[in-house]
Amino acid sequence: MSGTGSITAPVATLQTSLVGGGRKGSHPRATGGAGRRKSRWQKRFEITLLAGPGAIIFVIFVIIPVFVALYYSFFAWKGFGPATDFIGFGNYKWTLTNPEFWWAVGHNFAIAALSLLFQGPLAILVALLLNRKMRGRSLIRVLIFVPYVISEAIVGIGWSLMLQDTGAINKLISNLHLGDGISWISDPKIAMWTLMFVISWKYVGFAVILMLAGLQGIPEELSEAAAVDGASYWQIQRHIMLPLLTPTIKIWAFLSVIGSMQLFDLVYVIWGQYIANIAGTSTMAYFMAQNGRLSGQLGRGSAIAIVVFVISLIVALAFQKWVLNRNTEGALTNRPTKEA
Repeated sequence: MSGTGSITAPVATLQTSLVGGGRKGSHPRATGGAGRRKSRWQKRFEITLLAGPGAIIFVIFVIIPVFVALYYSFFAWKGFGPATDFIGFGNYKWTLTNPEFWWAVGHNFAIAALSLLFQGPLAILVALLLNRKMRGRSLIRVLIFVPYVISEAIVGIGWSLMLQDTGAINKLISNLHLGDGISWISDPKIAMWTLMFVISWKYVGFAVILMLAGLQGIPEELSEAAAVDGASYWQIQRHIMLPLLTPTIKIWAFLSVIGSMQLFDLVYVIWGQYIANIAGTSTMAYFMAQNGRLSGQLGRGSAIAIVVFVISLIVALAFQKWVLNRNTEGALTNRPTKEA
């Protein structure tokens, strides 16, 4: 009996420990589930805390004004007092049937295309040159970026004074006996090219800095390996640097196109309230300001703003779909395999 008792006691103790262990083993699972729930709530709280203020500001200053403009666009509103003269889609009909509006739309798309054509290659070329080690590289970068920092109003006033028929540029042309001067601002055949020169002068610095940032993110080992294999400098830039710079170029192109759709200040400052239509440099934003706020037709201006918003949104979504959207097919490695 004593032997049986000695054997039974350890067995009972083992059973008790196993049962207790099983119960204890259930706690980590419960604790793990609670921990995961806590972790999810913690992540949600962190996202709300970090993104909440920005989302609130975006709603207040972007979403709400869009709906307010949409509301006033259905009224013949002068900008003061309650909007009571409801005209439905009258403002939209006036906008979409106005040939001057479609000329302005064409000018915006022309500015976008010309900006990509002129600023892109120039910025890439300058960035490739400045990416090399040379004397005064930092100073050159600063000088190239300075025009982008200057206010559009200051840039417009300065260039408008120099581009006048009696301005500094025509005076220089006359002193060099190269002609009697050119109507840089008022001649419809030249005005658009004048605008593109001013835009390129101001914004190419931003493109150069963006391209430089993209180039500095490319590992130097790639170009060094290509140089060891006998590739020349320009072959390295063409076959290694430029392909790897493509994502940065796409981002810059997107920003440039969206900025071209919203161009207003340089046109208004250089060409004034009425000359832009005659010179062929009017834009959608200029047309909105001229026929909205400046003419006292705030309801009509709201309708134009909504149309411009829709056009810009379509351009942005199309660019996102066909240019920025990267094809990830073939890059996923955890796809389920089909059974034979």
